[in-house]
Amino acid sequence: MSAVPLNPAVLEALRHVAGADQVLTDPADCWPYGYDNSRRHALPQAVVFATTHEQVRDIVRLCHQHEVPLVARGRGTGTTGATVPLYGGVVLALERMDRILVVDPANRVMVVEPGVTNQAVQDAAAQHGFFWPPDPTSAAFCSVGGNLAYNSAGPRAVKYGTPRENTLGLRAVTGSGAEIRTGVYTTKGVVGYDLTRLLIGSEGTLAIITEATLKLTPLPETRRTLQAAYADMHGAARAVSRIMAQAVTPCALEFIDGRAIEMIRAYAQAPLPSGAGAMLMIEVDGQHAAIDAAADSVARAAQGQGLLEIIAARGKEETAALWATRKALSPALRTIAPKKINEDVVVPVSRMAELIGGLEQLAREFAITIVNFGHAGNGNIHVNLLVNPDDPAEMARAEHCLDRVFDLVLKLQGTLSGEHGVGIEKRDFVAREIEPETLELMRAIKRLFDPRAILNPGKMFPAEK
Repeated sequence: MSAVPLNPAVLEALRHVAGADQVLTDPADCWPYGYDNSRRHALPQAVVFATTHEQVRDIVRLCHQHEVPLVARGRGTGTTGATVPLYGGVVLALERMDRILVVDPANRVMVVEPGVTNQAVQDAAAQHGFFWPPDPTSAAFCSVGGNLAYNSAGPRAVKYGTPRENTLGLRAVTGSGAEIRTGVYTTKGVVGYDLTRLLIGSEGTLAIITEATLKLTPLPETRRTLQAAYADMHGAARAVSRIMAQAVTPCALEFIDGRAIEMIRAYAQAPLPSGAGAMLMIEVDGQHAAIDAAADSVARAAQGQGLLEIIAARGKEETAALWATRKALSPALRTIAPKKINEDVVVPVSRMAELIGGLEQLAREFAITIVNFGHAGNGNIHVNLLVNPDDPAEMARAEHCLDRVFDLVLKLQGTLSGEHGVGIEKRDFVAREIEPETLELMRAIKRLFDPRAILNPGKMFPAEK
């Protein structure tokens, strides 16, 4: 599939469906919608803003009929190029489908459109004493539709799970324009195949989600935040295994390596230990009556070889300062290396020390600065290669280094992505993780949902030979 000019009749039909003022065709207006946070870019030939399920349905049917590539887009915060329109065509912007349709505290349910922000969902749920567990770093801006497309989770997934565990059902439009509903309104249900979990994480390649039924969780009464510093990354990795092996599951368990600590020292709102090779940010939540015992249990598990210090936040201000330090990390790295390579790999928690040790060795071997942080409680580590794209020799080394990083992850029984998705960035490596028979079954599912391959073409799977 290659980009071809849109038929004027198709453009006129799009204007008829969405409204003339909801369709952009001037290249200058369309240009921003060719980006996501991967910094990759391709120019769409039209951008259409949908505001209703029926408009999405009619736009998909029109593109299916004329075989026009169609890429659904939320807020563009993804980092893998999954919303970059590789073959031009139409970008379907869902940011204006941002209504909260139902808030049902009695059944712990909320029904929303895909363009609503994660933060808006949290604010609405909190008014009734609930929250929706997925909380990516970009929660203030990213859309729920994007969270579902990537199965993006954030720190709380260690205790509360990902969008797949916190979404009951979906309304969607397949690539052929068929309207479907998946899942249930109840917390249990096993009638038929679980298409809800199939669509979540599919990056808009199977269907376009127009409505989601979210499962809410009661807000905890209180929290305790701990910061533990270690002499090296291996001591911290061993502590993670101990913490996850005891009875109290933390609601967040974040990992930052020594190089990252030094990089964010100037941005930190709380004091950072000097000479530390790694740091854990730990949060425990629960009832007032049990929180001290829970925090003590986790703190005891954090004790061990290599521990330099462990401190507990006193009050909301200190807690906010500790977490602000963690959230400053990604922006700080973007400032230092605007075009860094950011990978989010996952290994079993018990093998994190091997992963970190292997990454240290690769950094030395290829003379590449590697900074590691992430959701340690899940073994989900963000591996950042700080490279300069204008240096061809460094980029060549980085390419070989990344190849070896993926080999290391798979050798440790890991997976190539935990929450960023595949998009373009990891597409060509997928066949290393998924065997040919399984990959062909996935392609067959894609053909069933999207027979003319118009939905987000060129993403997720390597090209067929």
